[in-house]
Amino acid sequence: MAPPLAVVGPAVAAPSFRTARISRLRPRKLPSWPRAALPNDEDYYLIDAEESIGDGFSFSGGKYGEGPSKSDEWFAQGKMVNAYPVYGDKGKAKDPFFGLTMGSGSQPSDDVFRWFCVEAGSSSNPIVLLIHGLPSQAYSYRNVLPLLSDKYHAIAFDWLGFGFSDKPQPKYGFDYTLDEYTASLGSLINAVAPDKLSIVVQGYFAPVAVKYASEHQDKLNHLVLVNPPITDKHVSLPSPLASFSNFLLGEIFSQDPLRASDKLLTSCGPYMMKEEDAMVYRRPYLVSGSSGFALNAISKAMKKDLKAYIESMRSILGSDSWKTKTTVCWGMRDRWLSYDGVEEFFGGLNQKIVELPMAGHHVQEDRGEELGNIIKSIFR
Repeated sequence: MAPPLAVVGPAVAAPSFRTARISRLRPRKLPSWPRAALPNDEDYYLIDAEESIGDGFSFSGGKYGEGPSKSDEWFAQGKMVNAYPVYGDKGKAKDPFFGLTMGSGSQPSDDVFRWFCVEAGSSSNPIVLLIHGLPSQAYSYRNVLPLLSDKYHAIAFDWLGFGFSDKPQPKYGFDYTLDEYTASLGSLINAVAPDKLSIVVQGYFAPVAVKYASEHQDKLNHLVLVNPPITDKHVSLPSPLASFSNFLLGEIFSQDPLRASDKLLTSCGPYMMKEEDAMVYRRPYLVSGSSGFALNAISKAMKKDLKAYIESMRSILGSDSWKTKTTVCWGMRDRWLSYDGVEEFFGGLNQKIVELPMAGHHVQEDRGEELGNIIKSIFR
């Protein structure tokens, strides 16, 4: 039986939220898009949008109120969990442009990193760990968590560098390499799931989860891969993501809250976000430059090592030693990862593929309730 997540270390307050000076762009007429045929249509996304047009504000990323927000409400649901030791002692982190000492959000923890986790369901239930992709947050599983809570102890977390988890400046305790993410995932799992668990992982962090799983098959009940990069066509980052790895421009782009958050998220699928949800994704980029520096670093690491990790994942899943029950869920409207070759690869391994016709790359964001019900059916 896994213990409930406990708050560790001193209490953490939600970060203060301030934006840069807001400048109004010239208003333009909004195009008309067909909507998904869903109940209470006004509460859902716009479908078939060419890209996110934002909300008419530049750089600062949009409107906000002084009162409680969805971001505050989400933070209040979670807990900080200590996992994975900080390496080295290089003093105070400094920004790469001017060498100035950065704020507390970019400084490493004293000895162990803090991860933001949200859980749902009784701690006596089987554990399901929900792992978000790049770029995203645990918030993307907000509609999946309650559906799993009746039969499972579901836990969603923010990777280091994302959401409310620690975001150390690269080279000051964490360099955002894929090897570091693999090792840190193991440390977090030891903290939140000492016994057996199932893992659901989406997108570009799937190769990291598979590498961890290959070394800990005895801990896994089931692995669900959601739109994982798996074919030769997937080894290169899509241009919206690759732009953050570019020299100099990558550092600049990653500090733009619109470009780095909801605009990037909506470029990979057919939907536009509601403004209140988009603000949750923007918030880390608005309160500190640390989120942007982290995105720049992980994009560079992905560009360098993704091909090797995908090749390793193919080898692991196709080996005779792979015994973990594996299911693939695929959003068919993914604009980043082509479906060509996916069915052929997984079908050749006799691994089940579940297609979601109306979902894009971030399936849990686009069709969270549908994915939640599919996960429950898989685990039965």
